[in-house]
Amino acid sequence: MSMKIRLARGGSKKRPFYRIVAADSRMPRDGRFIEKLGTYNPLLPKDSEDRVKMDMDRIQHWLGHGAQPTDRIARMLEAAGVLPKTERNNPKKAELGTKAKERLEAKEAKSEEPAAEAPAEEAAAAEAPAEEDAGDGKEVAAN
Repeated sequence: MSMKIRLARGGSKKRPFYRIVAADSRMPRDGRFIEKLGTYNPLLPKDSEDRVKMDMDRIQHWLGHGAQPTDRIARMLEAAGVLPKTERNNPKKAELGTKAKERLEAKEAKSEEPAAEAPAEEAAAAEAPAEEDAGDGKEVAAN
């Protein structure tokens, strides 16, 4: 029998509450379990003592009998000091999201517009006196 230490969801809609349970991996997520090992309330602040409560003796017992913790439970056990910390690889961590990329592109476009407008204004200012001089020359020639 393949054992897992995992979360079983409870609570109402948009108000999650989880039990930490030892269950057969073939059972449904919220279905039959063998033993309740603790609770997890994600709505509480991260520094609250009541956010994660675990019976460490029973968790050690099940780990000793070959139960495999899920990723989230493994992170909780690492934070509690029961399991050694593992190195995780997240190659997309440094990449920006789509909205952040759009904001960055918009910011770059804004910064380029004034730079593009300034030479155009200078060119227009330089052309205006040249036109006036040209107009003066025509008038003198017409007299």
